[in-house]
Order: sequence, then C-alpha cells, then structure tokens
Amino acid sequence: MAEGDAPVVEQYIRDVPDFPKKGILFKDITPLLQSPQGLADCMQSLQALVPTASYDLVCGIESRGFIFGAALALATGKGFVPIRKPGKLPWKTASESYELEYGKDTIEIHIDAVTPGQRVLMVDDLLATGGTMDAAQRLVKRIGGTPVACCFVVELTFLGGRSRLAHTPVHSLVKY
Repeated sequence: MAEGDAPVVEQYIRDVPDFPKKGILFKDITPLLQSPQGLADCMQSLQALVPTASYDLVCGIESRGFIFGAALALATGKGFVPIRKPGKLPWKTASESYELEYGKDTIEIHIDAVTPGQRVLMVDDLLATGGTMDAAQRLVKRIGGTPVACCFVVELTFLGGRSRLAHTPVHSLVKY
C-alpha cells in the first residue's frame, strides 16, 4: 500500500466534532485499535513505508506512538525506544522542550537508549504542527542516533507539520 493510500485504515478513523474543544474535528483512532483486521492492515501499511534495512531501532512518542512503534518494532525484529513526558523514565535522561500554540512542553529519553550511530525510525500516531516530532528527533540526535524517517498513521496537512520536519523523510498513511 502506498503512502497516503490507506482506505482500509481510513475506514476505522472516526470524526468527533468539538473535541477537545468547540470547533475542532478530532480524528479518533480508537476504532482502528479495536479492530484486529484494521490494526493488522495499519501495521502492514506502516511497515511498507520505510525499508526495514534502513533503520536499527524504532522510537515511539508517548502515548499512542508507543502502540504503533512497539508493534512495528516487534514486526520488524527491531528494538523499541520510548520517548516520554518528564518524570516517567526511571534512568538518566536527556530532555527537550518545545513550543506549543498554548505554551511549552518537554519530552525525555534515556541517555543510553540509542548507541551512537544507530539509525532510528521515528513513529507517532498523528502529525499536526510537527513540534513534538521535531523535539523527539533533536533528542535522538543529541544522544547519538540518526533519525532516518518519520512515520505517522494520520497527518493533518492543513497544519503544516511536514514542513517543520523537512530535514527527514516524512510518511503518513492517511492525510486530512
């Protein structure tokens, strides 16, 4: 299945109007997660986006990036690296703060999560403005890894996140 050509996956994504606030049309992936066939199709499609030989590890961003990233790591025989909110990782961490439309946020990674030179596939459920993924890539680079591509289930193209990640190939299954 080619990038952006995921009608099977798209049928499991429901629109929730006015969530989390009035005027926002939320793209809910819960039905996709609830469907064994939908989830299997999604994982197969994600796996096809980037050649498995081009990366050594899969990195997922809290929280829904864990679902897709860990499943993809398992399917491809790769290790999985979590990027989490502050205070959630038990070992020594590196952190990266980034701007949101309403303030700042921070994410963390274990300082030994990536061996210098390892190639890392970055995974999350949704690409919106690209701020979180941009910060995640900076973290991976800071501890010695090389982000090779970013994969998303859903991309909200009208928010322009892809342009913020222009230094790394970006792939998404469903675009709105």
